[in-house]
Amino acid sequence: AVLVLRWHQINKHELNVYHYNTVIDAFAKSARWTKALRVFSEMMQNKVESTVVTFNAAISACEKGGEWKTAVHVFREMTRSHVERDTITFNATISACDRGGELERALELLHEMAQNEVRSNTVTSSAVISACGRGGKWKKALNFFSAMAQSKVEGNAITFNAAI
Repeated sequence: AVLVLRWHQINKHELNVYHYNTVIDAFAKSARWTKALRVFSEMMQNKVESTVVTFNAAISACEKGGEWKTAVHVFREMTRSHVERDTITFNATISACDRGGELERALELLHEMAQNEVRSNTVTSSAVISACGRGGKWKKALNFFSAMAQSKVEGNAITFNAAI
């Protein structure tokens, strides 16, 4: 993916958001967060308009790399860039906080998600339950697990494993 991006640059082709998103996503999926963020930064410097997909890929790269602080920074940058955050954005950032042992930050993001009327889903619940468990807050994890049924969010194997 990077070779294709560089080929376009060498041949003076105008790069667009889709080129950059493809490369950032490829790095995110291969857990190469530093390279993903380097391309993300290049995109910003070149003033290529980013989308929610761009930011989600960058946040996912940080999450896979265990870089919760950077994930939260990219998440906050979305507001400054006037890019609307969606369920995937919140889920990736909450998951990054979970992996970093940042329960309070994960819960703040969950609260912010509700305030912004962004719908939570099974992934959200699994990440929050996991963060509660990792933070030693088993009662809170079980309460949240119980609340899932009331809010009609279905659990899956990941959710049940997180609750255990």
